[in-house]
Amino acid sequence: MAALPTISFAQSALPERGAAVLFVDADNGFGPLGRQMLEASGGALARALSAAAFKGKVNSVLDVVAPAGLAVDRVLVVGLGALDAFDAAAALKLGGTLMGKIKESRAAEVTLVLERPDGEAFDPALAAEIALGLRLRAYEWDKHKTKKKDDPPPAAAITLAIDDADRAGGLWAAAAEVAAGVELARDLVNEAPNILGPVEFADHAKALEAHGLEVEILVDEDMRELGMGALLGVAQGSARPARLAIMTWNGGKSNDQPLVFVGKGVVFDTGGISIKPAAGMEDMKGDMGGAAAVIGLMRALAGRKAAVNAIGILGLVENMPDGNAQRPGDIVTSMSGQTIEIINTDAEGRLVLADALWYAQDRFKPAFMIDLATLTGACMVALGTQHAGLFSNDDALAEKLYGAGQATGEKIWRLPLGPDYDKQIDSRFADMKNTGGRYGGAITAAQFLKRFVNETPWAHLDVAGTAMAAADSEINRSWGSGFGVRLLDRLVRDNYES
Repeated sequence: MAALPTISFAQSALPERGAAVLFVDADNGFGPLGRQMLEASGGALARALSAAAFKGKVNSVLDVVAPAGLAVDRVLVVGLGALDAFDAAAALKLGGTLMGKIKESRAAEVTLVLERPDGEAFDPALAAEIALGLRLRAYEWDKHKTKKKDDPPPAAAITLAIDDADRAGGLWAAAAEVAAGVELARDLVNEAPNILGPVEFADHAKALEAHGLEVEILVDEDMRELGMGALLGVAQGSARPARLAIMTWNGGKSNDQPLVFVGKGVVFDTGGISIKPAAGMEDMKGDMGGAAAVIGLMRALAGRKAAVNAIGILGLVENMPDGNAQRPGDIVTSMSGQTIEIINTDAEGRLVLADALWYAQDRFKPAFMIDLATLTGACMVALGTQHAGLFSNDDALAEKLYGAGQATGEKIWRLPLGPDYDKQIDSRFADMKNTGGRYGGAITAAQFLKRFVNETPWAHLDVAGTAMAAADSEINRSWGSGFGVRLLDRLVRDNYES
């Protein structure tokens, strides 16, 4: 993978080498150091701004190479737009946009002069968001490329110069751990399916013990003893055995109920006997995007030493169509004792989650459970790639999740649940069937999951449109987005840490 930039903070000072980044507002107003550089250039910077008709629009960047009178090699003038509208979301996007320009410039050393043109102190929290945007946009997945068209640009050493460097650096230290969680999630979603099977995914979870997590891995025999017939039914067509990974972070008080996060980890989904069309099937290596988000979240919580008790559970299987695969018409018994008629073997993720959710609420008695899954194409039809679907039996939890989505830009939209939808998954031969037909497919899938949570506050996030192959954004050019890590970290940080 491409090397990531080094990002550090230092006290405000005039940059003396490499590339300098100066911020201006919507009126092209510079801060004190920026004005000094403007004067030192003997009018060169002012002429460049005028010639380009630069207006300081947010996320706009003007690259001035070898400006006269300055020691630096180039100056990137960056627009903040209207200062009263420059919030955390804008800072994150600006960092991503700027990283794209830094890559294009191939600058090896960059100093961002963080100052407000109005003379007020630059907010250290916004500085940390800019740094996070820089880091997330810097991510590239090229692990398996042996030849490059061009020499890769050097990994930049980026310094953010700000008056309160200590506070900004402390905030960035925590944000960098969240970035590492996003990067882990992206790595796993991007990895080739012949390399990342259920066992290998579980190994990645086990490796997080180095960050202070306690990790337990259940194998086939363990799950069979627990009665996880729904999860194991999905896995029985694959030569690769299933795994259930349980990652525990004890950062809160000993008597605090844990927060539980459950991820669908179908490492490759052919559809099973109800096989998918060949076109686009290669994308089904990303059908473990929910599990990737959960392992990334647990990496982030442990890395920043979150003051909370949290548990991440990954249901890891491969859905293949061999002679031992489950068939449409089969009936399986879940860990809950409820029986499920298999109508479509491509509606497999909910079977994995059914046993994982029941196990979670039964063993851990959590404060809440949130599951993430690339569960239905129906959710993509409804919401596209800009929002994940949210379903919940608890209004307070749903509101907190929505707020975290708005704050991070990992947006979610609530869709309904209700007993009328239960009729679509009632079965003639078993307690339920695993698909409710064409209409309301994302809703009936969530209604299916609701039967395995009892009274535990619960939310289901259908991330089919956001975890993989999502639209490019200022902070991501990767096929695997890592969606959900920042969302859930923000939920925890704002609402549950002691």
